[in-house]
Amino acid sequence: MFDAEPLKRTPLTELNIELGGKMVGFAGYEMPVQFPEGVMKEHLHTRAKAGLFDVSHMGQVILRPKSGRIEDAALALERLVPVDILGLKEGRQRYALFTDEKGGILDDLMVANRGDHLFVVVNAACKAQDVAHMRAHLSDLCEVEELTDRALVALQGPAAEAALAKFAPEVAGMAFMEVRGVSILSADCIVSRSGYSGEDGYEISVPARAAVALVRALLDNADVHPIGLGARDSLRLEAGLCLYGNDIDTTTTPVAAALEWAVQKVRRAGGARAGGFPGADVILPEFEAGAARRRVGIAPEGRAPIRGGALFRDETSTDPVGHITSGGFGPTTEAPVAMGYVDTALSAAGTRLFADLRGKRVAVTVATLPFITPRYKR
Repeated sequence: MFDAEPLKRTPLTELNIELGGKMVGFAGYEMPVQFPEGVMKEHLHTRAKAGLFDVSHMGQVILRPKSGRIEDAALALERLVPVDILGLKEGRQRYALFTDEKGGILDDLMVANRGDHLFVVVNAACKAQDVAHMRAHLSDLCEVEELTDRALVALQGPAAEAALAKFAPEVAGMAFMEVRGVSILSADCIVSRSGYSGEDGYEISVPARAAVALVRALLDNADVHPIGLGARDSLRLEAGLCLYGNDIDTTTTPVAAALEWAVQKVRRAGGARAGGFPGADVILPEFEAGAARRRVGIAPEGRAPIRGGALFRDETSTDPVGHITSGGFGPTTEAPVAMGYVDTALSAAGTRLFADLRGKRVAVTVATLPFITPRYKR
């Protein structure tokens, strides 16, 4: 019997333990799933005030053009994503997708234009393969540098701006998806006004040596509480946001995943730089013809949450017409919420289906996403 690989630690692991975090293995890292408040209170506190998340397990990568021209790095990355990177202005970031030759999604990521380089953040579980993917396909035009000496924290919620502006007043003037270099407590940070909770907030890339001091300073504010992975998951589910490996993967195309908005017109058929990315011959026709199935919101009747893997049936068929990919109880909505895939013909909001729940048929309704109204600062 082989010993399992030891879990990696983030620069904040010891502090997470000190704060009472219940530590679990996640994507190869020792991460807090919750703190003493518990998932429900952590979730509601983030919606009401501000939550602080350790997301240092995610990958941070710099793509630096060998020519010195940011346009060359942008066009190089466009070979791997169906997204307009060339049109991304300095100081802005954009959601993107790595796709494969069959049109499936290898990972979702964030890309920021930092003037002389692109700053990329990828998911923890896909980090090694994403870095290898970029090195294999971009090294002719870019230096691909994985940043292993930085932490990443997310500060989310309506009190996030005031909490961070105490240490860096300029962040108050940032708009959603804006990125800046900011000095916080004498540390050179990269701050984006973004997050994955449906709330206003920031993601802060900070040198590893300065991470604990930054987090302690933010937590000195009574409005800011430490939040674990459990509430991070319920927050993003209410906000209708995908979790890679659950809601999107190599079996889902951007159109099936209802992520058409992430593919700008310039990269679609008829656009100035149409195609040129893996799976374009599969993905682009779906913008006109549609996909066979569709990611939708699901509102179960009653109080019992329906978890990932549950199958759907319609009122007449005994054959499955879809399945749940993410599900749980929404503390803000005070009701169970879920996302999943259904046959496109059954994807209209209001469609009534039935899900299998512990051997019983439970009525569910296709719902419009998100389940809450996002509060991003536009």
